[in-house]
Amino acid sequence: MSGQSEAESMSEREAIEALETLGLSNYEAQVFVALQRLGSASAQAVSRRSEVPRSQVYGAADDLAERGLLEVVESSPKTYRPVGLSTARQLLTERLERETDRAFETLENLRASDPSPTGGDVSTLRGRQPIDDRIASLVGDAESTVVFVSPTAGSLTDDITAALRDAASGGVAATLVTAEPSLRDQFRGTPIEVFVMSEDNPADFAGRALMVDDRTVLLAAETDAEPVEEEALWTGDSSIGRILAAFMRSGMESGRDRHRDTS
Repeated sequence: MSGQSEAESMSEREAIEALETLGLSNYEAQVFVALQRLGSASAQAVSRRSEVPRSQVYGAADDLAERGLLEVVESSPKTYRPVGLSTARQLLTERLERETDRAFETLENLRASDPSPTGGDVSTLRGRQPIDDRIASLVGDAESTVVFVSPTAGSLTDDITAALRDAASGGVAATLVTAEPSLRDQFRGTPIEVFVMSEDNPADFAGRALMVDDRTVLLAAETDAEPVEEEALWTGDSSIGRILAAFMRSGMESGRDRHRDTS
C-alpha cells in the first residue's frame, strides 16, 4: 500500500481484519477496501493500491461480485465499482446470520448429550456473559437454598433476577447479600431475603459469589489483566464445593449476628 500515511495504512488494516471476521478472504477484503479509496478501478489500479497481486485481483473481484458487493463494469480494461456501504453492510450481516444459524443447527444435531459438567468438576469461565448465564442456570437448578452475593445492582442481570424470583416462588430459600440498599426495594414483596451490608457492618466484596444447596459454589471477580474482564471458578456437588459453601454459610451467619448486635 505505497503512498499511504501510517494512519491510513493502520485504518485500512483494521477494516481488512474486520471484513475477514465477517467472512471475506484476505484478498477479497483488500480489494473491497482498496475500491473504497479508488471508487472505480481496474485490476491493475487495485493491485497498486493494495498488496494483492494483479493476477489474484480478478478472482477476488469476481467472488465479491458473486456476493453482490461489487459491480463489474464491462469496459476495456474491465473495471470494478463497490456497491454502497449500506448495501454491503446488509449483505454481510445477513450472510453472517445465516452462517451462524447453520453452524449452531449443525452443532445441535452433533451434540450427543447435555454438555453441562458433571458433579465433582471444578470449572473456570471467562467473560461476563458466560458467567451471567452460568449463574442463572445454577440458580434455576436449585432444590433447597440459594445465596447470591451481588455487590451492586449492576451485578444482577434480568435473567439472574428472573431465576432468583422463580426459585424463591418455587419454595427455594433464596438470599441476596449486597451493599446496595436499592435492591431491598427491588425485591420487596417477594420471598427473597435481601441482606444489605451497612456501614456499621461492612464487607469488602471481592466480586460476585453464589452458593446453591450448600454444595455448589461459584466465585467471580474482575482480573487485573488488560482488558479487565470477569473470571469465575465454580464447582458443583464436590468436596471443594461443600467446603466453600461451609465458609460462605459461616460468613453469612457471622454477618447476620453482627448486624443484629449493631441494630
